[in-house]
Parts: sequence; structure tokens; C-alpha cells
Amino acid sequence: MTARTRDIEKAASVLRAGGLVALPTETVYGLGANAEDPAAVARIFQVKGRPPSHPLIVHMGGAEHLDDWVEGVPATARLLAEHFWPGPLTLVLRRGPRAPLEATAGLETVAVRVPDHPVALALLSAFGGGVTAPSANRFGSVSPTNADHVRAELGDGVDFVLDGGSCEVGVESTIVDATGEIPSILRPGGVTGEDLEAVLGCPLAVPSTSPVRVPGQHPSHYAPRARVVLVEPEKVVAEAELAQELGHQVGVFLPASFADAPVKAHAVVTVPASLGAYARGLYGSLRELDQQGCDLIVASLPAEEGLGLAIGNRLRRAAGPRPSETGSR
Repeated sequence: MTARTRDIEKAASVLRAGGLVALPTETVYGLGANAEDPAAVARIFQVKGRPPSHPLIVHMGGAEHLDDWVEGVPATARLLAEHFWPGPLTLVLRRGPRAPLEATAGLETVAVRVPDHPVALALLSAFGGGVTAPSANRFGSVSPTNADHVRAELGDGVDFVLDGGSCEVGVESTIVDATGEIPSILRPGGVTGEDLEAVLGCPLAVPSTSPVRVPGQHPSHYAPRARVVLVEPEKVVAEAELAQELGHQVGVFLPASFADAPVKAHAVVTVPASLGAYARGLYGSLRELDQQGCDLIVASLPAEEGLGLAIGNRLRRAAGPRPSETGSR
């Protein structure tokens, strides 16, 4: 038995015993529990500090398990599953009796996906059931894209960390509400809107609000310790230098088009020209600027096309009002 096989078997045993396993996916690392064990699911909320009103995603080993967890699957949902699973696409559908209300935050809908990572798929196969797995970090903070991020943030709150290397996509899955006749994108992510529309043959709405509750809708989310300020690309350098002069330890996300511009700041990350590379390194860069002692990060939004829509969504929420600023928790 190889070391990897032993790790997967150990992770499956931990899940069967009601424990929590951090597992790699192509998007980010998830904090996994047996989806059919209410006590284990409740522990996810406790370890993350996640409000119980925020539903979880059930990860399955293959599209053939879709009908185990949902009821009345529309033809459009089956079409999307056929094209994008395994992959970074989550479908919101009507909850079947196998999906416990503890995992759906009491909703009659359930979010499901099949991850595109060999270690995650091997674990799901060995475990033989569904695994609820939100990102393996404290609620609202930067998602982890490698095992060290998980260990640093959650420590002993996780019973076992299954190391599968760095995540290939780097931002969470796209969440599509497939309960109605015309699907809509509730959270942009690793599958682009253009890809979805090409398969469905129709435009998809991206509503700013939705009556369907799904992960990642909190105003402040994916946030580093440093405050994030968003400005136009041509204003990044001036904004960063002004804040540095005012006494801030400034981190800069320098747009690729201004990569050669000199900037006086505490730390500088040059944004890759490739949106795929930008998404893959986004959370790692936010963590790096925190570790370098920045208290303010100046960035700009990419064009909202392809993965730029997902990157922009994460940056806006990273820059959103923190609980201490709104008076809510």
C-alpha cells in the first residue's frame, strides 16, 4: 500500500468515525464531514465559526450519484453535469431525503458537485458517501489553496489533513441555481459564464441578490487581515503611495499593464496577465501580504469576462465591510 493510499484510507476512516478531514479539490481545500452525520456537520460550523444559516455543498464521487441527493433533476441540470463534472461547478437543486437539513441550513434546496481532483475523488470512492466540505478556513477569511494554509489556520480543529498539493483553479466553484426553468449564476467561479452559456445556448443572469441562500454571499468574505481598497487600474500606484505616506504598511496588487511602473510600497505583487494564473495565485498572494505585515492592500478589478468575473467577485467581498464596521456578527 502506497503512502497516498494509506492517507486516503485513514481519511475515509476519520469521516466514518464522525471526524473532520481537510481535503484538496481543484478549487480550494475543503473541510469535510460525512454529509449524513448531523453531529459531524454541526462540527464544521463550530470549527469554522460559520453561521448555521449558511448552507454547505455536498461533494459526490460522480454524476451517477446525483439522484441520491436531489429530487426532480431538470434536463438543463443534467446537461450541465454531463459537460462540467468532475469540475468546479456546483448545482443548486431540490433536496432529496438523503440530504439532511443540517447540511442545507434548513433549506429545501441542496448544493452538489463532483470535484475534479484525483485525491478528492479517491477519498469519495473509499468513503462511499457524500462529503460536505466548505473551504477549510475560518468563516469570512481567505480560502486555503494548500495544506499548509489549512494547518496554519485551523490547527487541531481538523482531525486529519489530506495533502494533495496546491489547488489548480484557486477560486471556489461556480454556483448555479438550476431549480428553475432558466438557470442563473449565484456565485461566479471556476467554470466561466461564457462556458455555461455555450452549453445551454442562452444567456445566464448573474443576480446581485438571490432568494436562494448559497455559500459565499456574505458581504465580507475571502478577506485577509489587511483592509482591501479597490480603485481603477490607473490609480493603483498613486493610491498606494498616498496610503504609504500616511503611515500604512501598504501591499499592492500591481496590474499587469503597469508591471514596469515604480511604486513606493511595503510589498508589491505583480498581477499575472493570465486570468487563470491570477485566480490560481489570488488567495496565496493575499495571505503573503498579510504575512509581510501589510495593514492595507490596494488592488483593482479585472475585466469581468471569463475568470475575471470570479476574481472580481472575490476582491469585492474581500473589500466589503467587516463585521466590526457594520456592527453585525
